[in-house]
Amino acid sequence: MSDRILSAGLAVLMLSAGAVGAQEAATDSLTAQVTAADGTDHGTVTVQPTASGYSTVTLDLQGLPPGQVAVHLHETGACEGPTFESAGGHLALEGQEHGVMVESGPHVGDLPNLHVPESGEAMVEHFAPELTAEVMNDDDGTAFVIHGGTDDYESQPSGDAGDRIACGVLAAAQ
Repeated sequence: MSDRILSAGLAVLMLSAGAVGAQEAATDSLTAQVTAADGTDHGTVTVQPTASGYSTVTLDLQGLPPGQVAVHLHETGACEGPTFESAGGHLALEGQEHGVMVESGPHVGDLPNLHVPESGEAMVEHFAPELTAEVMNDDDGTAFVIHGGTDDYESQPSGDAGDRIACGVLAAAQ
């Protein structure tokens, strides 16, 4: 019985220490101003690491085509138009494949399709469990990309999401 109590006490102590470490790891938010190749402003994306180890990803977008569009975080913080290929592939951890319908998926940068109403405006917040400051703040940064099509959540390497129509580089608030 005392071994169980000791084990339970150690588990609580370890969880408490992990929570403190996670709180210390939580950093300031990163924000991207999202624009099309022609300079059209499409709003902002904010990623906020939290003490839980998850990040919140807040999309506050406008001027989008009505319907569904794919949105992803990409591995390189560069948005050179007109095709935004400079953003590279999806942000992924080692061994991850694209899509929630794939056994070794999803990429850490895979987000759900965005359902855009006729107004072209959308605001949504997602929880991202493996999206940490270390993952986003590597040597080449991170970009947010809006695609022209929908993500099928399984085709490799990007869900057959279509052309890249807007992009923004995530950066710390000044």
